[in-house]
Amino acid sequence: MNISDLIKLQKEFFIKGDTLEYSFRLKNLVSLRNEILKREKDIEEALYKDLRKSSFESYMTEIGLVLEEINYHIKNLKKWMKKKKVRTSISQFPARSYIYHEPLGICLIMAPWNYPINLVFMPLIGAISGGNTAVIKPSAYAPNCSNIVREIIESIFCKEYVAVIEGGRKENEKLLEEKFDFIFFTGSISVGKLVMEKASKNLTPIILELGGKSPTIIEKTADLKLAAKRIAFGKILNAGQTCVAPDYVLIDKSICQLFTKYYVEYIKEFFENDDYKNFPKIINKKHFNRIIKLIDSEKVVFGGEYSEENLIIYPTIIHENDFNSRIMNEEIFGPILPIIEYEDIEECIEYINSKPRPLALYLFTNSSEIEEKIIKRCSYGGGCINDTLVHITNNKMGFGGIGESGIGQYHGEKSFEAFTHPKAIMKKFNWLDLPMRYHPYNEKKSKLVRFFIK
Repeated sequence: MNISDLIKLQKEFFIKGDTLEYSFRLKNLVSLRNEILKREKDIEEALYKDLRKSSFESYMTEIGLVLEEINYHIKNLKKWMKKKKVRTSISQFPARSYIYHEPLGICLIMAPWNYPINLVFMPLIGAISGGNTAVIKPSAYAPNCSNIVREIIESIFCKEYVAVIEGGRKENEKLLEEKFDFIFFTGSISVGKLVMEKASKNLTPIILELGGKSPTIIEKTADLKLAAKRIAFGKILNAGQTCVAPDYVLIDKSICQLFTKYYVEYIKEFFENDDYKNFPKIINKKHFNRIIKLIDSEKVVFGGEYSEENLIIYPTIIHENDFNSRIMNEEIFGPILPIIEYEDIEECIEYINSKPRPLALYLFTNSSEIEEKIIKRCSYGGGCINDTLVHITNNKMGFGGIGESGIGQYHGEKSFEAFTHPKAIMKKFNWLDLPMRYHPYNEKKSKLVRFFIK
């Protein structure tokens, strides 16, 4: 079946109205959860084949987060679907006002390769909760995960409701030529711009979850040892192939040497017993070669080694002193950590604000004054104080970028809101009809209008 025919089928299915019912949405959320649990080992195997992810990392960053999100939606969906009453102004008495969240319709979900399970199913959960149909396009760079996603979807959903289109650039282009009611895209900034351009032709609403260079600031009051441990965790998770990974470190000059020492100690502690057995690989040769070219051997203070045969780049620290270097002007998306010293926190603020707004920012400090200053004066999607990455695991907060790092938010209730339209309804009662709004207008009516509307 070609893509146009599939979308036509989904539109016909959506118009029937089955997806509007709470029972329908709940049943399909439960089916998705049960199938993921049933295929957990198959998912882990696919993640290992595509990215060399360990069973532990696969569950922690992909399967577990998806299950947690589904359970959160199952628990809260009925509440989210209820009409939300709002106050009505006295000028419209007698009336009631409420907001009804209606489905957007036929949704396109385009997922990337770096978290090929998480970033397919997390938005799909919102699409199902919101009462939509969905066409899913997994990344061709993670073929084993793409295949398992297709198998899971086809085993529980009819294609008129949720369908998977596999393939590469050709399929992406065909999908973007079609008219959807909503597009949810996760990926690079360059492709995000293309998606936005294509969507604009049909005035299709979009959410873009992109990336960029997420900074980490280490201020002199920080718990340095713990900072090193948590930054190392955030940088090497998925071999650095994480859109919210700490991209580079800005550190107070007085503590730079000690931080480097602690960071190296933790990398050795993490891997000395298994010789990087549980360390993921870079997704393909193209990305491997791109990252290798970012390593300036003269600036390497730890690491710098790699295995071309296995597509593994080992954790590396670079002491950088040039803000104009290539590594400081390109999203790394790998386990290389550039460290730049500063003398005054204002230097960090000035530098960060001179660049496109990042998806995340991490600040390590025990100073509430510094914390408030960075939060107020630096613009970014979201982040952590004294940790990395973990803000995205709280489904009671939205996740998303700002500016070049993205448009819109999802996770938890924000996912339900992302895939629905808040339709505003005012219900007027017939037992009283105030005459002041009707012609003919006169001075008395003018005074009444001014009394009620101000």
